[in-house]
Amino acid sequence: MIRDAGGRILLVLRGRPPEAGCWSLPGGRVEPGESFAQAAEREVLEETGLAVRARHEWGRVEIPGEGDVFDVHDFAAEYLSGTLAAGDDALDARWFTAEELVDLPTSAGLVVQLERWGAFP
Repeated sequence: MIRDAGGRILLVLRGRPPEAGCWSLPGGRVEPGESFAQAAEREVLEETGLAVRARHEWGRVEIPGEGDVFDVHDFAAEYLSGTLAAGDDALDARWFTAEELVDLPTSAGLVVQLERWGAFP
């Protein structure tokens, strides 16, 4: 989870299952030899063009998929460099305020989890 100087949160519009067409935190699969934090940093770069440093894990959630259960580890991350641009399997990438987030089609439980973890707003 990355916030800008104004407190907005960065979301990507998912282009692939699970939950294609929904706004979500950037993320993806862990590659062999990567830690969860390294995977988060790589996925953010691939999906948004932004280099970040994962600071600490906000929380963990299991998301059921078609025949799978995705074990998701969400991190608070610090922006290092780059220009925001959707890439990889993201159809779009944008910053959103808390008010805007509530009205978006988001991945299942995203807003509830962020509130539960005290991560947003």
